[in-house]
Amino acid sequence: MKIGNLDIGKKLFLAPMAEVTDSSFRKICKEHGTGFTFTQMVSALGVINNNFETLRLFSFSRTEKPIGVQILGNDPVIIGEAVKEISKMGPDLIDLNCGCPVDKVTANNFGSALLDYPKTIGKIVRKMVDSADGIPISIKIRLGKDKSHISALETAKEVEENGGSLLIVHARTRADKYDVEPDLTWIKKVKDSVSIPVVGNGSLFTPDDIKKMIETTGCDSAMIARGALGNPFLFSRFNQLMETGTDPGAPDFSFVVETILSQIKNLEMEFGEIIALDKAKKHTIWYFKNYSRVDSLLEKVFSIKDLNALRTLIKEQAEIEPAKLYNYDDMEISKKFQKKVLFWLADEPVKAFG
Repeated sequence: MKIGNLDIGKKLFLAPMAEVTDSSFRKICKEHGTGFTFTQMVSALGVINNNFETLRLFSFSRTEKPIGVQILGNDPVIIGEAVKEISKMGPDLIDLNCGCPVDKVTANNFGSALLDYPKTIGKIVRKMVDSADGIPISIKIRLGKDKSHISALETAKEVEENGGSLLIVHARTRADKYDVEPDLTWIKKVKDSVSIPVVGNGSLFTPDDIKKMIETTGCDSAMIARGALGNPFLFSRFNQLMETGTDPGAPDFSFVVETILSQIKNLEMEFGEIIALDKAKKHTIWYFKNYSRVDSLLEKVFSIKDLNALRTLIKEQAEIEPAKLYNYDDMEISKKFQKKVLFWLADEPVKAFG
């Protein structure tokens, strides 16, 4: 699949996720075979105001390329100015978020609230394209406000006609949030209606989920969000499935432990001990969420006071008898996990997005 002059082949995209896709996690996912990553979503206004936290959120190293930056906003002028600033950093793609269904975002007419106004999205895309100094522009959308107000085809037309290079389509409406199954038929309809590449998104937790979406809709690739949490192995498993026709399955528990420890090392280098600890606890639970000892681990993990103690606890798990991997669909914790939006931000203010 090509984005401008960049060809990522058949590899997948890692979605931008607030409080998740920092450099430490992006590096882990890249090591496991993702074709394209994103920094965390940032506000366009924060960019042009040189907000320190915003600038930190979309910083990246050259070794992380190809990489994209996703922005949040609704004013074409402000977004255009933000794109000018971001383009100086040299990302491979700049994306506008028109898909986030979280109430605190849509209440400010950001994210999926823009789906009510396809013409406005078109104007924003044109301003982004004119301001990007040749960097491709993408838009991440949902299907529309609700099932009675599907705007995906009109929005796709506006994006293409105004110079957008890529469409990322989450196959639910804003009203659906994450509570219903994605409707893949609409990804196919969008793909058939435009000539630019289309990337599918929505509840992709296994290599077979991804393969089904691509084969059913004809989309050019897929973007992985919640499916990658605690599971960067999904990328390498999908790559092998495409190359050999066989999914190698979940990795050995010892390899999972090794990966957790590697990510914790990255977190400590990026944030220092204090901030890294809370982030490491969250990721540790995600890595262990499908294993038999997760219930007993929850309390232990969240009571830990330093990274060395967390590392010791993780290493101890590898020394116990091989962990039993539950059937993903039968685990109550996984069912809850699949349905939740980025639940750790439920009480955070909008400024958490930079």
